[in-house]
Amino acid sequence: MSTQEERQHIIDVFHRRYATKKFDPNKKISDADWQTIIEAGRLSPSSFGYEPWKFLLIENPEIKEDLKKICWGAVNSLNGASHFVIILARKNVTINSPHVKHMVEDVMGVDFDVHSPRSEKFKSFQENDFDLNSDRALFDWASKQTYIPLTNMMTVAAELGIDSCPIEGFNRAKVDKYLADKGIIDPNKFGASVMLVIRSNQRRPGNQWMKYWKSLNSFIDKKRLGFVLKSNLFC
Repeated sequence: MSTQEERQHIIDVFHRRYATKKFDPNKKISDADWQTIIEAGRLSPSSFGYEPWKFLLIENPEIKEDLKKICWGAVNSLNGASHFVIILARKNVTINSPHVKHMVEDVMGVDFDVHSPRSEKFKSFQENDFDLNSDRALFDWASKQTYIPLTNMMTVAAELGIDSCPIEGFNRAKVDKYLADKGIIDPNKFGASVMLVIRSNQRRPGNQWMKYWKSLNSFIDKKRLGFVLKSNLFC
C-alpha cells in the first residue's frame, strides 16, 4: 500500500516537469542517469509486445547542425542538448514481417506460427479492428506507440531531476531522407516519429511557462460506470 507521502511525491514530479525549451550547454547528464532513462524506454509496453520502434542517439555535432535546418522545433534545444534522441517507428509491421517473427521467437522465446491463435488474433486486429490496411496506416499505428517510451523516458528523467523536451517540430520526409542519405536508417524499414532532448536540471532563466490546470471535476466527466477524460490542460 502506497503512502500519502509517496503519492504526493509522484504529483510533485509531474508539477515540476515541463517541456524545457532552453538548456545550459555546459551541463551534461551522467551516463548512469542516461542508462536509466533509456532502459525505461526499452522496457515500455507496446501493442502485442512487438515494440515497433528504434532509438537513435545523435551525438555527432555535424549531424546535429544539419538537423537544425529541417527540425525547426529543435533548434534551441539542440544548442544545449546533452542527449538528443530520434525515436523511429518501424514500417509495415504485420504478421508476415520478419520483425514479428523475430519478436516472437527471439524475444518471447516461443515458436512462431503464422496460423497460431495469437498470430490470427494479431492479423484480425490489424485488418479488421483498427483497419490498418495501408502502409501509412501501419506507420501511424507504430508511430503512436513510440509515444509510450517517449512518455516513460520523460517521466523517469523528471524523477531523476533531469529536464526534457519532446519535439514534433520537424519535416518528417526531409529528416527521413537525411538519415537515409547518411546511411543511418533504411527508409523502407523505419521513419522518424518523434524526437526527445534531455538535459541536466540547470535551467536557463526565462524558460519556464506556468502550468495551469482546471479543477479535476472540470475535465473528468463522471459516468455511471467510471470516468471519461474530456480535457486536461489550458494555457
